[in-house]
Amino acid sequence: MDKPNTGAVYVCDSDELKEAGVGVRFELRTSPTSTPLPAFAVRSQGQVVAYLNQCRHVAMELDWQAGYFFDHERRYLMCATHGALYEPQTGLCVSGPCRGQSLIPVPVIEKEHKIWWLSDLPL
Repeated sequence: MDKPNTGAVYVCDSDELKEAGVGVRFELRTSPTSTPLPAFAVRSQGQVVAYLNQCRHVAMELDWQAGYFFDHERRYLMCATHGALYEPQTGLCVSGPCRGQSLIPVPVIEKEHKIWWLSDLPL
């Protein structure tokens, strides 16, 4: 299978992301010598969304255990450290110390049963 474009980086197979289920963690490198940035992808309302894995309150990773980003009701993405709740589709914080701020989106696409990070697009 061909990559969707020259700047695409493989993240995971589509079937690894179940609706409001365990997410896939991955690292972003914006250049060969840059420090990797933690990111994650989840499926919500049938769409794959991805964000930097950093709470907007303090740059701590959101998941309490690798890949567990959703709250107990599987409605919001939740910061395990601060309890901030984020809308999965928009990344907007709707509750917690960073209310009104948004997670930093990571451009991804789903093509031919694979998820790709579009690394040539700015964060």
